[in-house]
Amino acid sequence: MLEKLKSKQGSIGVVGLGYVGLPLLLAYAKAGFRAVGIDIDPGKPEALLAGRSYIKHIPGEHVAEALASGKLEATTDFAIIKTLDAIILCVPTPLDEHFEPDLSYVVNTVEAVVPHLKAGQVLSLESTTYPGTTDEEVVTRVEKAGFKVGTEIFVVYSPEREDPGNTKFSATNIPKVVGGITPACLEAGVALYEAAFEQVVPVSSCKVAELTKLLENIYRAVNIGLVNELKIAADKMGIDIWEVIRAASTKPFGFTAFYPGPGLGGHCIPIDPFYLTWKAREYGVHTRFIELAGEINRSMPTYVIHRTMEALNSRGKPVKGSRILLMGLAYKANVDDMRESPTFALLDGFQHLGAEVSFYDPHVPVVGPTREHMNWAGARSIEWSEETIRAQDCIVISTHHAAFDLAQLAEWSDLIIDTRNAMASVATPEGLVIKA
Repeated sequence: MLEKLKSKQGSIGVVGLGYVGLPLLLAYAKAGFRAVGIDIDPGKPEALLAGRSYIKHIPGEHVAEALASGKLEATTDFAIIKTLDAIILCVPTPLDEHFEPDLSYVVNTVEAVVPHLKAGQVLSLESTTYPGTTDEEVVTRVEKAGFKVGTEIFVVYSPEREDPGNTKFSATNIPKVVGGITPACLEAGVALYEAAFEQVVPVSSCKVAELTKLLENIYRAVNIGLVNELKIAADKMGIDIWEVIRAASTKPFGFTAFYPGPGLGGHCIPIDPFYLTWKAREYGVHTRFIELAGEINRSMPTYVIHRTMEALNSRGKPVKGSRILLMGLAYKANVDDMRESPTFALLDGFQHLGAEVSFYDPHVPVVGPTREHMNWAGARSIEWSEETIRAQDCIVISTHHAAFDLAQLAEWSDLIIDTRNAMASVATPEGLVIKA
């Protein structure tokens, strides 16, 4: 197995073909491996076998090239696992309604994979989760099936570090952390990832690797929570927090800029910290700092709604009956990923107050199925036109896409609530833009 990985003669399977799994699958195909994608959604294998991408920031030609090379395969049939040398699991790890870890995707996937395992394979989990998950949920099921971990099946954990839409860092040039259950497992994991990644960072255990990913995202969540809290305080003092951040950023050491917004989005920062807080309680530890940051970040849509109400009231308009347009449904700029987007909270909040609410996002023309916002499934982005924009009582910029024509927005709008400092580069009359 090690020889196959090092010589790139092996077969790599990726289970879960979303924002993490698809780039990983294409990376192994490009590296020269037989790369097999497995997903329970038949639409994804169908698209790949037709040479199409279903994720906006992943060009379709990359899929077509992998398919033309003869290295790319895709299926819904888990029986193909018998033919593989390595299996990498890239499935969601959301929170339930009580902000506790939902490992159902991991558990169900492992149970679907285990019956098809054979001795001599590497099994890697990449889903973000709490320390101990690989030992407790993966190893126990592999051993229950009769395999000896470390001599027959080599179990590792390697946290995904995918950043959708990042043009500087993609799947293979981001250092890859990997931990193994045993030294032999770690050796196998290093061989697996060295075959496709520029740098592999081995650590002493799966638990270390699991906590590494949580630390990365908790670091971001806490600092974003801090700057969101400072934004509210600065606003009360009549200070522009964006100017403060620009000034602080000139310090060449000891400061890293984080930016406020309407709330947190994506599948990492709003969710991952709670995996640690939940696990820490098992050890009698109350992670107050992390939970406070989460509380602040979750409160930001409410702050934006209140700022919008104040701005409309200053113009003699109530929220009820006002036409409010949210610009940007995706959780971050220039991608089509709407997972955990704070725009949904804004849509719900304004609608609850009686506003006529809509959204514009060239990257998300129609809302697909979501776990928590099924009421918006099928909703469509408005068409961008002067008539449509002038008909709005208020525009709320919740995501700053490069595709937005901000000059037209400034010309056609009566009131803009800017949560991203997007209008800073556009000349606007006094009072048009309210920062929130």
